[in-house]
Order: sequence, then C-alpha cells, then structure tokens
Amino acid sequence: MKDRIIELEIKAAYQEDLLQELNKLIGEQQQQIARLEVTCKLLNERIKSLSDEGREESIDQLPPHY
Repeated sequence: MKDRIIELEIKAAYQEDLLQELNKLIGEQQQQIARLEVTCKLLNERIKSLSDEGREESIDQLPPHY
C-alpha cells in the first residue's frame, strides 16, 4: 500500500511539472501569435497603401499612346 501511494505521488509530481511546462509553452505561443497578428496588420496596411498609390498614379498618367 505504501509503495502505491509513493508511486501516485511521483506520477502527480510529473503531471504537475508537465502542466507547468505546457502552460509556459502556451504563453510563449500566445506571445508569438500576438506578434504575428501585428505583423499581418502592418503588412495588410502596407499592401493597401501600395495598391492605393498605384491607382492614383494610373489615374494621373495618360496612356502611352497619347
């Protein structure tokens, strides 16, 4: 009986360590996701601004045959 209790305590300790490690990993992944979201937002804004600049240039310029 005593050996079984010790075995359960060891398993519980390993599970607690694993849970802490997984929690740490999830926190790191959440930070990475937040950084990637910011990067995507900036890239989308940049693409939109480049697209808008291209439209303005094409409106202001005459076609080559004029």
